[in-house]
Amino acid sequence: MSVQSVTPVLNVSRVGASMAWFESLGWKRGFSWNDGGMICGGADSNEHGAAGFGSVCSGKAEIFLCCGGQGSRGTIFPKFPGDDATDGVWMSWWMESAAEVDALHARAVANGMTVTYPPTNKPWGVREFHLRHPDGHMFRVSAGLNAE
Repeated sequence: MSVQSVTPVLNVSRVGASMAWFESLGWKRGFSWNDGGMICGGADSNEHGAAGFGSVCSGKAEIFLCCGGQGSRGTIFPKFPGDDATDGVWMSWWMESAAEVDALHARAVANGMTVTYPPTNKPWGVREFHLRHPDGHMFRVSAGLNAE
């Protein structure tokens, strides 16, 4: 057996809004789907209604977005002050360099996104920051410090 890839499925409140959030970070729309079938161009909706399932892509990475029965959304606010843990899915985005981590952080801040942990050099040789999705999912964005 050889697994070819793993694609996470995030439960989101609105597929179109979630796609737009990822697009503001440089991701591309993949596909979108509703009860009427495939929606052309990964659009938010068509005559059959809003998208209930879709995807976003960056490089070789793809994330599925689903309204409803797959997974669960997290909370927008942490349980304890200063904590960035939520009930949503945590994912790690591995970037090519620490400079890319800083550039993505700047882009997130410029777009008014919730950064719960600023870019920090860790003792194990990684630079990372944490970013919260509007539906409570958390992304650890990091790169090796030797990747420059």
